[in-house]
Order: sequence, then structure tokens, then C-alpha cells
Amino acid sequence: MKALYFTKYSRNAGSSRLRSYQYFPFLKEQGMAIEVSPLFSERYLTNLYAGRSTKAEALKGYLRRFFKLFSVGKYDKLVIEKELFPYLPAWGEYILSAFGIKYIVDYDDAVFHNYDQHPNRWIRKFLGDKIDWVMRYSTHVIAGNRYLADRARRAGANNIFIIPTVIDIDRYPIKVWDNTSDKLIVGWVGTKSTFEKHFMLLADQVKRLTEANPNLFFHIIGAPDNRRFNEQVKFIPWSEDTEVEEILKFDVGLMPLVDSEWEKGKCAYKLIQYMACGIPGIASAVGANMEVVNEANGFLVGDIRSFSDVIAHVVADPQFLKERGAQAREFIQQKYTLQVQQERLLELIRS
Repeated sequence: MKALYFTKYSRNAGSSRLRSYQYFPFLKEQGMAIEVSPLFSERYLTNLYAGRSTKAEALKGYLRRFFKLFSVGKYDKLVIEKELFPYLPAWGEYILSAFGIKYIVDYDDAVFHNYDQHPNRWIRKFLGDKIDWVMRYSTHVIAGNRYLADRARRAGANNIFIIPTVIDIDRYPIKVWDNTSDKLIVGWVGTKSTFEKHFMLLADQVKRLTEANPNLFFHIIGAPDNRRFNEQVKFIPWSEDTEVEEILKFDVGLMPLVDSEWEKGKCAYKLIQYMACGIPGIASAVGANMEVVNEANGFLVGDIRSFSDVIAHVVADPQFLKERGAQAREFIQQKYTLQVQQERLLELIRS
């Protein structure tokens, strides 16, 4: 069986790596031949992260994908990450459907809100229901959480499967707790854009907490130092090789979110990473966060202004973190691992 994956990015981008690439070794072991056709290249990602223009690389990517569509008949299975051509109508998906070429489409973000909530009224008018059509033309929709699945259902998709964004549990050892240390580390993992959008909601709280608690430290993985904090806030470069090693230094992890429609489509991946290491999370009670965190394995926060109260409570009484962390690890092992979900994905692709 030959399968063609139309991913959005190469392996270096988290969404494509987690939703597609990490499954490939298992799928190949099961006898599938996998070919990957990313829309955007490594150079596109390099330019994007460096703040350089991506227009030329984007144009090349669109052209590559256009010509690749002429070869889809050679494959038994076709999987599309999100959409074929962002910010263009769903013509490609319509043509596939019209010619009887079946495809699976996968979502881990509320990309439909890129269109139906876009500030430009012409984009809202002409593309507002684009993703609904992509879902409707598909044979199967894979959704990362209930919010995305509900949208697919309203769009008229026929077969909807919820497969959360997962981790390879073999890469995540359990944290060894040091009961002799007075230092407490609160951690966060993300990108520059999510740091500015989400973590910086806590900026004033972090400043007050670190000024009041000399043994409280914050570790920020993946965002550059914006020079807004004191030396108790440490900025750590992200790499796939060292990410888990750095997470294991946390005592508790953060996932603050804006309460918006876009955030309801998030798949709580940061929390899943923390919890897989046996580290409880402090999370906004938004979207999939509420599916992952409960009072036994972490802390849900209803108001963004209340994060400091929970952190201060943890600082004052950190002993229960180990117990909640053990519950967190057990919870993640039941549903949010590659080892659990890869069989479901294989069955879906073969169906």
C-alpha cells in the first residue's frame, strides 16, 4: 500500500512532525510505503523563524504542490494536513473529490478561523466556509480534539475520528524529584509568537512572584530573551534533542491561553509533554486543556489573573507536586501516546 502525505511543513515544524512524521516509522513497519510532499520547505521555515521574507519560498511550494497533484493516482491513500492551498478556494480538494480520488484530512488547529474570523471582509466572504468544504469533500476527517470534531460534524463530514496530538512515551522518562532543594522551577515551552501571545499575559505576575520569592525560577524554552525579566527567568533555546531533558528540570509547567475561538482548537500539547514526564501543569480552563487536566493531575485556572495565586500556593507547599505528577503521567499513558494512537491511525488509513 502506497500513501502520499501532503503535509504543510517539513519535519522541523511541530505540527507536521507530531501529526504526521512521527507515525511514519510504525506505518512503514506495517508494510506501507510513505511519500511526503511538504507545502513549505526547510528554507521557508528558516526564513520565517529569522523574520525574513517567505514569499519566494511560498510561491515555489504552491507550484510544487500543483504539479504533484497530477501524480496522486499512483497512490492508494492520500492524507492532507489541513488544506492543499492556504488562502485559495478549495478547488484542489473539489477536483480530487470530483474524480473519485478519496482523501483523509487532518486538523490540530482551528484553521477555519483563519478565514471566517479574518479581519478582511473579502476573505471572510469568499473563504469563510472553505475548510467546511475541504472537510465535506473528504472521506475521513481526523480531529485533534472535540472542538475541531464538532466543526467537521457541522460541516457535513461523513467520518470523523478524534486522534489527539500525542507524544512518544519512550522519549519521556519520569522526573526524579529532589526533595532536598529549596528551588522551584516553573516552566513553559513554545515559540516566539506563542510566547508573546500567551506567556506574556503573565508578565506582571511573573515579575511580582520572582521579586517576592528568591528561590522561584521560570524556564522559557523556545523563545528569545525579550529583556523584560530579571535573572530568575531563564531563556533556553529549543532543540528536539534537548527539549525533554529541559522539561525534566521543571517542577510544574504552564499553559496560559487567551479564551478565544482559535484557542479552543488547540490540542494542549505543552501540557501533554509536561504530564508525560510526571510534571503537573497549570493551565487556562480553555478548550482541550479541560480534557487533559483535572484536579487530580494538575491545576485548571479560570481567570488568567489567578495564575499567580496557584503558583504562590505551589511555592508555599510543593510536596503534593510529585503525587499530582504521578497521576499526570498515568493519565497521559492511557490516551495521549503514540503507542496508543498509532494502531487507530493505521486502522483508519486502511479502512
